[in-house]
Amino acid sequence: MFYIFHGDDVLTQKETLADLTAKLGDPAMLELNTSRFEGRVNFGELRQVCDSIPFLAERRLVLVYDLLSNKPGKELIDRLVEYLPTLPESTRLFFLESSALRSNHRLLKLVEKSHNGYAKTFDRPEGGRLQQWIRQRVADADGDISPQAVHLLATNIGNDLAIMANEIEKLVLYKQGAGTIEADDVTRLCPYVAEASIFDLVDALGSRDGKQAAILLQQKLAEGADPFYLFAMIVRQFRLLIQVKELAEEGLRPPVIAKAAGIHSFVAGKLYQQSQRFSLPQLERIYAHLLETDVGVKTGRADMVTSLNLLVAALAA
Repeated sequence: MFYIFHGDDVLTQKETLADLTAKLGDPAMLELNTSRFEGRVNFGELRQVCDSIPFLAERRLVLVYDLLSNKPGKELIDRLVEYLPTLPESTRLFFLESSALRSNHRLLKLVEKSHNGYAKTFDRPEGGRLQQWIRQRVADADGDISPQAVHLLATNIGNDLAIMANEIEKLVLYKQGAGTIEADDVTRLCPYVAEASIFDLVDALGSRDGKQAAILLQQKLAEGADPFYLFAMIVRQFRLLIQVKELAEEGLRPPVIAKAAGIHSFVAGKLYQQSQRFSLPQLERIYAHLLETDVGVKTGRADMVTSLNLLVAALAA
């Protein structure tokens, strides 16, 4: 058999692959008979591996990552179209693509008329599908989650399913069958949601909405947030905004900025949007003001709560 898994839902791809390979016999022996190829592939080498008889096992597993979506060339595709229908019975060949292939791709067309081919598209869910995915993931882990908590996760983490799966696992373990996962649990345990509330505060500051910024600040303080933690998060956000603004002015877009700054793509997108509301000199002046506030608190000239209120008022102005 040869399989084509393609699409940006890499997590479900990986889990589906694990389910299939779990049925191929002893994991230790299967690993001895597993070959992996990344990106560009030499057809002769790939065919040699696929044609090799498994060593003390019934199956040989061949994994090829991101070959077809990287435009491998007509000659290689021609040879694959000719070879794949003759793939040895003992071989399981997987093409694992992290982006979706065009529907008219020749190997997808080959699957339609081959007795030994299978293709599946893995798209990351959005909107209602994402919320359903969250509910199902929690249920599969023997947990329960409120609609408010589902909405909070979907809104603040988005459809990065690897991160979402980790946060759900953490929440289910935290509750340990003791009840339903509520919005407060998500806010308490998920750093992306905690950061999102700071994003909202910085958004209000960036919009010069002093009233909303003050409300959000008082809300966080009423929830018991440490004033020093809030200040540190605001400093961090403006430091990142300066980095993102500098990279954006060089013409870079959020995906590239995320890699260059070493931050998650979701966070980079948010920062990119916020940075459009400031000029670089404005951000540098704000950062200098934050430094003055830090020095004032540490030298005992002011307390942090008062300083935060004055800071919000000053930044909004």
